[in-house]
Amino acid sequence: MISRLRAGPHGAGIRPEAPRAVRCAMVLMMMSPDSISRRSLFALAAAGPFASKMFGAKRIPLGLELYSVRNELKQDLMGTVRAVAKMGYEGVEFFSPYFSWTPSYAKEVRKLQDDLGIRCFSTHNDSSCLTAEKLPRAIELNQIIGSKFIVMASSGDIKGSDHWKIVADRLNQAAEKTKAAGLRVGYHNHDAEFRPVDGKRPLEFLAANTSKDVMLQLDIGTCLEAGSDPVAWIEQHPGRIRSIHCKDWSRDPKIGYKALFSEGAAPWKKIFAASEKTGGVEFYLIEQEEGLYPAMECVERSLANFKKLRSA
Repeated sequence: MISRLRAGPHGAGIRPEAPRAVRCAMVLMMMSPDSISRRSLFALAAAGPFASKMFGAKRIPLGLELYSVRNELKQDLMGTVRAVAKMGYEGVEFFSPYFSWTPSYAKEVRKLQDDLGIRCFSTHNDSSCLTAEKLPRAIELNQIIGSKFIVMASSGDIKGSDHWKIVADRLNQAAEKTKAAGLRVGYHNHDAEFRPVDGKRPLEFLAANTSKDVMLQLDIGTCLEAGSDPVAWIEQHPGRIRSIHCKDWSRDPKIGYKALFSEGAAPWKKIFAASEKTGGVEFYLIEQEEGLYPAMECVERSLANFKKLRSA
């Protein structure tokens, strides 16, 4: 059947050198439902993962947290974003300096993104940007550049015994106000949120006391450094881990956060499996805080490692 269709009109574009399972799946996709026999269905089952990819299995895009190239960004934002897109990154996450942009400059940045075919997945913000006074500006800028998540990058200088309650309240209030604008709010952890305070990890408090509309953006490197298990955390919080900072970390103190993606202690395949099955991940972000090479070279090497691991 396959050899016959390959030569006929239904087989146009089916390459003979493709694996048989792939060719079976492609043939079945081109057949009318009435003509698919029981034998054909068995052939489709044999296609396995190849068929699932062709029938629309979700693909998670990869972006870059631009803090990774902060010095280059400061010197030439437009040129740096162009270089990142040329490497093959599909999106970016701008961090706090973006908050000083004028709306007209934000429109220039959006035009650049559109011209390059990349997206702004999210932005990192200091805690004050989610206050009632500053949130309208954050909403305006994020809408212009096409971002979907306004992420609190840290809990800031809020002090006192009610520290984490204040943070949770601020996230909940911001989440209500951004929802009408088509945006969502998130919180990004550092190692401190995984270190117990009075017997409980602060991130556990935030997870339990914030709306499910609040994304818990998981930073893998800091989670590992604090001695926590990122896979277990993802599995314990279904649907909340909508983005992940793919930052590695080495147990070698001479390397630490200088480790490139997949060259540290993180069990990436397990992390990806949990993120996509349970966590609800919508996009991944490479972050390279430090490096053994110049910043642009680090993020290019990490991208290559990511692609290699995902294709394995």
